[in-house]
Amino acid sequence: MSMDRRGFLKLIGLSSIGIGAGWMIRKPGEFLEAGSVSDLPGALEAKQWGMVIDTSKFKTEADYKKVINACHKAHNVPAIENPNHEIKWIWTDDFAHTFSEAKHQYMTEGLKDKMVLLLCNHCKNPPCVRVCPTKATFKRKDGIVQQDMHRCIGCRFCMTACPYGARSFNYTNPRPYIKETNPEYPTRMIGVVEKCIFCEGRLARGLMPACVEASQGAMLFGDLSDTNSVVREALRRHYTLVRKPKLGTEPVVFYILDLGRDKGGGEYA
Repeated sequence: MSMDRRGFLKLIGLSSIGIGAGWMIRKPGEFLEAGSVSDLPGALEAKQWGMVIDTSKFKTEADYKKVINACHKAHNVPAIENPNHEIKWIWTDDFAHTFSEAKHQYMTEGLKDKMVLLLCNHCKNPPCVRVCPTKATFKRKDGIVQQDMHRCIGCRFCMTACPYGARSFNYTNPRPYIKETNPEYPTRMIGVVEKCIFCEGRLARGLMPACVEASQGAMLFGDLSDTNSVVREALRRHYTLVRKPKLGTEPVVFYILDLGRDKGGGEYA
């Protein structure tokens, strides 16, 4: 997406109209103050949402696919085969690449090649928020790093700033690649960035994130500030990792790594 300086400044000026008013568009005719959370009755609320993923409970390709498909179906994520144009909200990569700081020369092949689910880390200190010129990316009061695709001007600064590769850019019109459209979530247009938003729309309706629901207990979601929450209980009971902790972004997606609970001599299959 090419743009000269004048065009870029014009788009920023137009976007500032919405920013100055302090509102973001959620659905046609529905607005929410930027940075706030839903005031709908029955909405799930937290001071700091967080997620715990139990890597030992993902053993087959089907285990990963049901979670990925649930997320992508709920959010009209297009299935584009061209890897250069691929859009992904949740995906997999091997353990050695995901947790490069934990890798060493004596790591077992089973662990090194173990696939891990990846998504936006909804960092407490998100670098993507700092670089966005239109506030299309902002952090809500409940810790969710939101992406407003109506404000996005496609500069891709957020993609450069994110150290986790958690954002995708629509290089082409994504709508023809959506096999079955979910009417409860808007489709996108060419030239905007998108990513996981912790299913904030589902939370507003009192529902858990689609991936958590589909995982059947392999993914936990709750309030990190609540010592009695399911996520805090999991963090107390298990050894967990976060991605690239030395960067200081403070991810709130944690990964349980319990070798002893996997079958096959203690190694990951």
